[in-house]
Amino acid sequence: MLFAVVVGALAWSAPAQAHGTIVDPASRAYKCWETWGSNHMDPAMQTQDPMCWQAWQANSDTMWNWMSALRDGLGGQFQAKTPDGTLCSNNLSRNASLDKPGAWKTTTVGNNFSVHLRDQASHGADYFKVYVSKQGFDPKTQTLGWGNLDFITQTGRYAPATDITFPVQTSGYSGHHVMFVIWQASHLDQAYMWCSDLNFG
Repeated sequence: MLFAVVVGALAWSAPAQAHGTIVDPASRAYKCWETWGSNHMDPAMQTQDPMCWQAWQANSDTMWNWMSALRDGLGGQFQAKTPDGTLCSNNLSRNASLDKPGAWKTTTVGNNFSVHLRDQASHGADYFKVYVSKQGFDPKTQTLGWGNLDFITQTGRYAPATDITFPVQTSGYSGHHVMFVIWQASHLDQAYMWCSDLNFG
């Protein structure tokens, strides 16, 4: 029992894979960690936040390591190497719970909003690509694929920093949408992909 506790503590605190994620509008894993990390055994989560509940039940490491949804060496071939239905997990089997459709908690935004990356390792960015799910796509019942996305913008380069914020401008969206972001880090050919759930007010 003690060994399991020690191993769990090490898995939670180890910074070796410390990288980053979108913290606002929060990516799915980060939002579940931020909301429930200090109280992740609370059975109330099952009824109050069922999508986070299923994610914690599937693999708690998805939330504890919210900063580690990365793949190496994609060479910019994001679509070719990320099958439909695996976008929110970045095609990482350990994070498959993030791909499931359902009533994910949303962050309310307007047409124009800012995206905030927390980069624990200060890698910087070659660029970010931002997409929003098409009007009519239902994140509660449909699994996200490339054909469900509208391309919104690609940024330029960002110097290494622990916090990067950039503006996003949209129009014509209402209700629950998925924002899909690709972060191409600068230090290596290392790509991160996340889904954040938005409510366009």
